Amino acid sequence: MPNFGRCRFCGTTLRHTFVDLGMSPLCESYLAADQLNQMEPFYPLHVHVCEQCFLVQLEEYVSPAHIFTEYAYFSSYADTWLQHAKAYTELVTERFQLTAESQVVEVASNDGYLLQYFVAKGIPALGIEPAANVAKVAVAHGVPTRVEFFGAAYAHQLVAEGKQADLLLGNNVLAQVPDLNDFVAGLQILLKPQGVITIEFPHLMRLMAGNQFDTIYHEHFSYFSFITTEKILAAHGLTIFDVEELSTHGGSLRIYARHQADATKPVGPRVCDLRQREIEAGFMEMSCYTAFDEQVKATKRNLLSFLIQAKAAGKQVVGYGAPGKGNTLLNYCGIRPDFLDYTVDRNPYKQGKFLPGTHIPIHHPDKIRETKPDYVLILPWNFKDEIRQQMAYIHEWGAQLVVPIPSVMVVE
Repeated sequence: MPNFGRCRFCGTTLRHTFVDLGMSPLCESYLAADQLNQMEPFYPLHVHVCEQCFLVQLEEYVSPAHIFTEYAYFSSYADTWLQHAKAYTELVTERFQLTAESQVVEVASNDGYLLQYFVAKGIPALGIEPAANVAKVAVAHGVPTRVEFFGAAYAHQLVAEGKQADLLLGNNVLAQVPDLNDFVAGLQILLKPQGVITIEFPHLMRLMAGNQFDTIYHEHFSYFSFITTEKILAAHGLTIFDVEELSTHGGSLRIYARHQADATKPVGPRVCDLRQREIEAGFMEMSCYTAFDEQVKATKRNLLSFLIQAKAAGKQVVGYGAPGKGNTLLNYCGIRPDFLDYTVDRNPYKQGKFLPGTHIPIHHPDKIRETKPDYVLILPWNFKDEIRQQMAYIHEWGAQLVVPIPSVMVVE
């Protein structure tokens, strides 16, 4: 078997395929019209699993600086995500008794979508965000934000400034860090002796059960089970004392961690329960991981069958949304404007541009009312309920919504 490099956590040689999605461009690299005839870089989306620690991972084909210095994803465009952030703020403020004396720090704070709720409560908050264009929006909203990549060195710098966190949080950032050990070491350094870390990330168990292969892209270097996450944190002196299972992003975990020496937060029953469920589901055995590839190929065939039949019957199919996951799906399945006339997105940053790789044009959502298509394929299927309400009007002309994941389904 070829050698595909080493595990980014434990250094073991990677020899086992989790899933091979072929070649794909960077999923957030939307194109302007004048770029359509230029060379476009494609990179392998070949995901491996480590036989030692079972970390599922992609090689680092592109540096985080290349991906995240100018970034097209703004968290505030999804209403349900804002509600989620607000509910989290209420929950942790009460649970950990946060006050005007506390310090909250968010790593990868995006456009201030979450920290704005702490600022509104008068709780000191600091965002750390590598994308300057996104950080600028946060600062305009009154959220103090530093434009930096987070790791051990920057954590030391903040501590030297007298900034340590009572609450240190990171939502959907763990997957986007190629140097995992440096990042987690940084969390440990920045955390006060009795502080709390909360991290949210898509749960590998749910990704596999829900067939969510489209959430795999170059921006996501790693995919985590609870068992592997616990190992990574423990290697850096951190203990997970609680875990919540969330519905966000197709099924995520929110872990609560503390310093190993902090005896004030005993390990709760949800930790032992989830660990046991993963063991019983086979997450400590290689066979559990290697079956995923076949399941994904079957999904591709089914989606293409649906589109071929729709097109053969003279139907018009368009997309809703231009999310990163949609680009993985469309490039892996080879779906271009021959199958999907266009897609729409509420984010003005994406309107008038084209999807990477497939060159499907992105329009304002009003385009759907103008062209009255027969089917609307929902690409950000994790927001399908929100989109279903927004798109209720398409029933006026008998159109139907379609979701591609976990399997192709016309939404009633």
